[in-house]
Amino acid sequence: MDSCNPSEKERMEAWLDDHLNFAHSYFVRKATRDMVNAWFAERVHSIPAHKEGTKLPAEPSPIHQTARPENTTPGTPIRKISASEFDRPLRPIVVKDSEGAFTFVCDSEKVQMPLKPQILGAGEGQVSNQCTRLLELVKDISTHLDVTALCHKIFLHINELIDADRYSLFLVCEDSSNEKFLISRLFDVAEGSTLEEASNNCIRLEWNKGIVGHVAATGRPLNIRSAYEDPRFNAGVDQITGYKTQSILCMPIKNHREEVVGVAQAINKKCGKNGTFTEQDEKDFSAYLAFCGIVLHNAQLYETSRLENKRNQVLLDLASLIFEEQQSLEVILKKIAATILSFMQAQRCTIFIANGDISNSFSSVFHMEYEELGESGEVLKRNCDVSKINYMYAQYVKNTMGPLNIGDISKDKRFPWTNENAENSNKQIKSLLCTPIKNGKKDKVIGVCQLVNKMDDVTGKIKAFNRNDEQFLEAFAIFCGLGIQNTQMYETLDRAMAKQVVTLEVLSYHASASEEDTRELQVTAAAKVPSAQSLKLLDFSFSDFELSDMETTLATIRMFMDLNLVQNFQMKYEDLCQWVLSVKKNYRKHIAYHNWRHAFNTSQCMFAVLKSGRIQNKLNDLEMLALMIATLCHDLDHRGVNNSYIQRSEHPLAQLYCHSTMEHHHFDQCLMILNSPGNQILSGLSLEEYRTTLKMIERAILATDLALYMKKRGEFFELTKNSQFIWEDEHHRDLLRSMLMTACDISAITKPWPVQRRVAELVATEFFEQGDKERKELNIEPIDLMNRDKRDKIPSMQVGFIDAICIQLYETLAGLSEACSPLLEGCRKNRQNWKLLAEQDEKKLVNGAT
Repeated sequence: MDSCNPSEKERMEAWLDDHLNFAHSYFVRKATRDMVNAWFAERVHSIPAHKEGTKLPAEPSPIHQTARPENTTPGTPIRKISASEFDRPLRPIVVKDSEGAFTFVCDSEKVQMPLKPQILGAGEGQVSNQCTRLLELVKDISTHLDVTALCHKIFLHINELIDADRYSLFLVCEDSSNEKFLISRLFDVAEGSTLEEASNNCIRLEWNKGIVGHVAATGRPLNIRSAYEDPRFNAGVDQITGYKTQSILCMPIKNHREEVVGVAQAINKKCGKNGTFTEQDEKDFSAYLAFCGIVLHNAQLYETSRLENKRNQVLLDLASLIFEEQQSLEVILKKIAATILSFMQAQRCTIFIANGDISNSFSSVFHMEYEELGESGEVLKRNCDVSKINYMYAQYVKNTMGPLNIGDISKDKRFPWTNENAENSNKQIKSLLCTPIKNGKKDKVIGVCQLVNKMDDVTGKIKAFNRNDEQFLEAFAIFCGLGIQNTQMYETLDRAMAKQVVTLEVLSYHASASEEDTRELQVTAAAKVPSAQSLKLLDFSFSDFELSDMETTLATIRMFMDLNLVQNFQMKYEDLCQWVLSVKKNYRKHIAYHNWRHAFNTSQCMFAVLKSGRIQNKLNDLEMLALMIATLCHDLDHRGVNNSYIQRSEHPLAQLYCHSTMEHHHFDQCLMILNSPGNQILSGLSLEEYRTTLKMIERAILATDLALYMKKRGEFFELTKNSQFIWEDEHHRDLLRSMLMTACDISAITKPWPVQRRVAELVATEFFEQGDKERKELNIEPIDLMNRDKRDKIPSMQVGFIDAICIQLYETLAGLSEACSPLLEGCRKNRQNWKLLAEQDEKKLVNGAT
């Protein structure tokens, strides 16, 4: 055209003006996409406005389209949002910067901006009515950013262009694994359908399957005159709805890079020959969808940006929840688990807290079920036995410091424990996602978060965790690590402050034995320490009531000497004397029963069991040393109240230990005295012997907690009953040492009746004093055992105590060593005496009532 002279151009244009049909046909057949874009760019701003009387559907404001974050209260860390909303290729949440450090800021990728039509050279010629109408439709959708509303508007325009009976519109989607599939934004909708009606049904189609999948995969349109004759057609929808599909026109929707972003489908042409779609329908459909691809691409970019913004809001909410509560690890773990369960749609969440002292163990485990999310109480249900949780996956993640994602536990062959005990530990685990929780420096794993069984949002069926879930859990773990670490530091500080209060209180009352008292005992002991026979230390019927305090200390030295502990462990005589006096001094004199005399009697019973009960030959020297120290120290600094009172009165001791409160305190006092100058009777031990002895002392003192005794005794009784007790097994020996501690601690129940009766009065006095405190300070009614008004029930309560706690223990020890039978015989005699008193009291009560 450029080589033609002006007169020839004018004649050619005049001829085209006179033959509009030919001009239109030639343009449709010969025009390239660049020509169309150039023509559109030249005239898009000059398209006439809608005729008066027509009205565009109301378009929602982009501000209102943006999902606003839930206004969650601090105590409810549950968002009404699911990780599946982000199951598409978004930018990574956590990346590594140029120095290899983890960061949330991604500077390596450029943000893709919405596309604008490229302005090319202006086309020339008169625009036909068909093109004018097409451009009006394109302008109508060009500013839409909501994908659902945009798809509905496209449906209205397509219906205006080709006049079919039913329409469907599918968009191409990718999951986090970059697998393509098709999701319907409109499915089988008819003319007159509203936006709500059109977007109700959501169907997923596989890539390259069926007619729609084929068009999406090949990028080529299909015009099918008879649907049932095409092997790709699926008649299942017709069979369900009763609708008869005859003709189908299916077109790809492409973006500016010629990539398929969607598929539009029209069914059953309303008019025309045989109800089939014509070539002109194909051309109109294709021309309109060419512009729809660009508009859809822009809308999807906007939707992706909204999702990324919402994703960031989720992480900010989690950070807010974590950092608003840092005083209790239990509370923060509850919030973390609740948030992760709600968001990730998993059945179970378990958070393992690593043990800082031992490399291959966890100090605590927090478990939460999805069903617990609806509970309103502060305390969660704990029906799950954490001992049945499989720790091996968490241990693997802790060791490797990397995430673990198993789609199907039953098919995973990497771990030897997968098939071990499959019926127990793995029968409820199908899919698993496990990620490490690291400290602030990212060089140490302080915990592990384990999710089990990902649930499908629609069907509720269990499915595998995907890459999107891994990214979210990895991001969550960063915030969780900071929160857990800060909370642990706060709890450590809080315990230290509580310990300081207790220590100052103890030190203000107690002190190490004075040099004068130590020298006096040392001189007396050097002159003569009475023999075990003269002090009756070998008798199970021993009583301390006739001994002075000095004689009890001398008797203690005698027991250490006769067990060869002084000689074998090279104890300095002066240190032993001062240690015995310091232990004695650290028992509170005003306490009726749990005082130095009780500790001495417990130690004497252990001495008698070892010597007269013939257990000495079964134990080694370190075990006997640990047991003798433990019996003397097992009630150090006893306050005359039990663990329950300490907890309910919110004493500082209760903050230091979660269970066996007083027993832990007794051991700490024992350790303090052993480490005090002049009291170091273990200085002759090697480092390994010292550690072993302290561990045995600790376990022995803790064993005097009757709550722990009740947990352990079943196993011990079963082993001895079935003759399965193995002396060489360290666990069995530990059980035996624990049972011996309890047997000696309650040995007053085996003493001659006058001694037992007198001791029972001392115990009752102490218990009644606690009951009085409970009434006065805690404003609660004490139990019968502590109730002064229930004194007449002492005989019957003693019978119950013997039956529940004592008899079976002494029977088992007598079976283990017949020489321990006097303990059992004394216990049975005292039961008879208490039973007789109980019956007498009952008769008096009956006679009084009549």
